[in-house]
Amino acid sequence: MTVCRHLGYLGPPVPLSALLFDPPHSLAHQSWAPSDMRGGGTINADGFGVVWYDTATGRPVRYRRDRPLWSDADLPALAGVVRAGAVLAAVRSATVGMPVTEPAAAPLLDGRWAFSHNGVVAGGPDSVAGLAGALPVRDLLTLDAPTDSALLWALVRHRLRGGEELARAVAATVADVAAAAAGSRLNLLATDGSTIVASALGHALSVRQTAGGVLLSSEPLDADPGWTPVPDGHLLVATQSTVDISPLPDQVRTS
Repeated sequence: MTVCRHLGYLGPPVPLSALLFDPPHSLAHQSWAPSDMRGGGTINADGFGVVWYDTATGRPVRYRRDRPLWSDADLPALAGVVRAGAVLAAVRSATVGMPVTEPAAAPLLDGRWAFSHNGVVAGGPDSVAGLAGALPVRDLLTLDAPTDSALLWALVRHRLRGGEELARAVAATVADVAAAAAGSRLNLLATDGSTIVASALGHALSVRQTAGGVLLSSEPLDADPGWTPVPDGHLLVATQSTVDISPLPDQVRTS
């Protein structure tokens, strides 16, 4: 995956439209008029997806397609009536040569975990063949799609299944991939519905605390002065009431 846009939200339930469509620089707006396509294309037209956690059951629900977000006639109405307090959404600009299919679109999902990646693994697949080879064969055979993002998710997920906490799984995966594939842009975003973890490495990420919650996005959704850039080379860990930003391991920091 090249340069995509993603966002995460934890807080009081809001309509999905409040994140996807209503703000002046909403995710829908970013799909066709992004502000910062660093090292990538011009638009994010190669698929989209949104995961929200049902307020009654806490279970994640996913809606995704392999076409531009602006071309989906059903999503605006759905987003207007679905309310959720935990959301992860993304629009995709595919790396040249990688498939434009629904399974390749984020968020990727496994159990209660949802995942997105904005960036690219430099020199892949050769650069990360060693990391991929350490995964269980079944994980490789069941990748969502033959993309660098799906491999990153498999690496994170393997750590989660081994009992690591979400923040540790994301940070360690970023460290491993940055060491194996120098120059990669590794902006990962993951949630279990109660915690959001995001890395900023090679691309922008901003965060804003809302009334009773937290919102983070590749690009600010509006001109609210409360948006704060996450420094490059840092990891953000947030719950509904807390935001912690700390440096990634020294070997992957760029600032």
